[in-house]
Amino acid sequence: MSYLKFDKDLMINLEYSLYRNVLRTNRRGAYQNTSISGCNTTKYQGLLVMPVPYMDDENHLILSSFDETVIQHGAEFNLGIHRYAGDNYSPKGHKYIREFNCDSVPKTIYRIGGVILSKEIMFSSKENRLMIRYTLLDAHSPTTIRFRPFLAFRRISQLTMENDQVDRSYREVENGISTCMYFGYPELFMQFSKKPEFVYHPDWYRDIEYLQDLLNGDTYQEDLYVPGYFEMSIEKNEGIIFSAGDMMVETASLKQEFDYEIHKRTPRSSFYNCLKNSSHQFYYIPNKNEYYLLAGYPWFKVRARDQFIALPGCTLAVDRPDDFEKIMDTAIPHLRDFMADKPSKSYLKQVDDPDVLLWVIWALQQYRNERKERFTEIYSDFLFDIIAYITAGKHPNLAFHEEEGLLTTYGREIAVSWMNAQQDGHPMIPRSGYLVEFNALWYNALKFTEEVARDAGREKEASDLGEKARLTGNSFRQLFLNDAGYLYDYIDGNYKDPEVRPNMLFAVSLPYSPLERSQKKSVIDFVTKELLTPCGIRSLTPKSASFHPHYTGSEKEKKTAYFNGMAFPWLLGHYIEAYLNLFHTSGLSLADRIMVDMEGEMQNDCIGTISEFYDSNPPFIAHGGYSFAMSVGELLRAQRLINRYQWDNEQERPGTAS
Repeated sequence: MSYLKFDKDLMINLEYSLYRNVLRTNRRGAYQNTSISGCNTTKYQGLLVMPVPYMDDENHLILSSFDETVIQHGAEFNLGIHRYAGDNYSPKGHKYIREFNCDSVPKTIYRIGGVILSKEIMFSSKENRLMIRYTLLDAHSPTTIRFRPFLAFRRISQLTMENDQVDRSYREVENGISTCMYFGYPELFMQFSKKPEFVYHPDWYRDIEYLQDLLNGDTYQEDLYVPGYFEMSIEKNEGIIFSAGDMMVETASLKQEFDYEIHKRTPRSSFYNCLKNSSHQFYYIPNKNEYYLLAGYPWFKVRARDQFIALPGCTLAVDRPDDFEKIMDTAIPHLRDFMADKPSKSYLKQVDDPDVLLWVIWALQQYRNERKERFTEIYSDFLFDIIAYITAGKHPNLAFHEEEGLLTTYGREIAVSWMNAQQDGHPMIPRSGYLVEFNALWYNALKFTEEVARDAGREKEASDLGEKARLTGNSFRQLFLNDAGYLYDYIDGNYKDPEVRPNMLFAVSLPYSPLERSQKKSVIDFVTKELLTPCGIRSLTPKSASFHPHYTGSEKEKKTAYFNGMAFPWLLGHYIEAYLNLFHTSGLSLADRIMVDMEGEMQNDCIGTISEFYDSNPPFIAHGGYSFAMSVGELLRAQRLINRYQWDNEQERPGTAS
């Protein structure tokens, strides 16, 4: 029984299948993504989307779709599907789908009369290349299959229209052709494992629409170019592999390569395996010496805050500490350049966000829990350097106040925290001054560094850090605690922001907390009662006049709703950690229920992964990036925490072997 399986009734129901999509990636920033019906519903989707670094920093849609037509006795059955103006779908190939599953690779089974055809989609792990394997499982008479490529050659954020600038030429290559629509783009090589006939018949398919862009109020209509079609016979039980990429391949090796790539895949046979596979999709390795984590798909690049928040879950929680080191070791030289006020050219963006170094320390703390001796060997000096940098007041937007031990930042005109939605260049939520999570992270950083110093025999430094932490903790409680029993979100001058937001959660979840147990419990009670939902932690309490539970309306209304009510799955990792820190094994039942609720999302939106955020009231629709590193990473880290508490609980039971 497949974990991610969709039967005929679900697949032919476009109201269902158009709102579920599948994502495959390599580790070079390229991806394949479309709905499970095969119909693209947003301009960001396509079969081959890839960066073109010498052109710009965006991803580009090269091959939008690849329509198959089965021909028997002169009758044609087109398996493709596109939406056109007027809510028209043509052709309607989804009606032939009998099953879709995603165990190792996306696999669609079509049935047309006595013909049963299997289609498996694979994305190369090494190259910007898509492979599709077609297998004729059954047929009672000679069968021909025709393939029609729909080309775009555009930035994913834009749309293309019919024009006379297209280069319509092509050249024959082994078992296929190569073509390039516009000067400056790489060639697209379309090849098969057996020789096809290519019929040159250039044309534009006009007014193709993208449903989800239409519903989101975005631009949604374009024309796609088709240079012609490929055609070949196919025998019963024969497999034919199609390859589309920016490099020519030896077609004789396609079968072996396809089998090898499938063998490498971890089956998506459980919630954990889906998250684990998804975590691998965020890896970005532009060359053999650089390792990063993308913030998500489809439009995100490498963002510093996102990378360090997602890093422990996407590496340590899936038993890949060596990958943690590769990613951290890539980042540290660029972080040091920033701290030295030196220019640095890197794929790592937004390094100057004021909380980035605090999240770096938290990530290093997670690593030390796994490899204590190794941490001391390679990272302890960098940890001390960060603390010295912050306390010396060298950060351009993170001021250390020695008299009270707290940090301030200026965020009235720029977005400084993870709540970074902006309109017309200004933050929608101008959090400024003393931010609650910044100072919770700072207290934790001081205590962690004190621990490291003491273990290293650096007693004077440990004593100084301990004194700083004591002052920071006292000031934190005096400043942020209010009479209602929760924490102010930020304090800017005489203004104390009273909104109940999730940022106070970090004062409970982090390994070192400035709060006493009763204070922690009060904070957790507020989060549980007002912010917890089945798909994440709300960014604002429903009791607030600013609360927006649904991500709808104009662009401005959506940006207003973004951090004024949307529910974020990544915060569940810290909520579960805080809850288990406070209630230990008695908190496992709630933690398990949360994970069961999130498992239900495996068959929604982008199947097998977790989206960026959700409506915080029913029906909890997913929005934003449809595969988000922080969401996936923190759920993996939460699962690891749950497993450890369950293990400890098992060992403590009477009669249980130690």
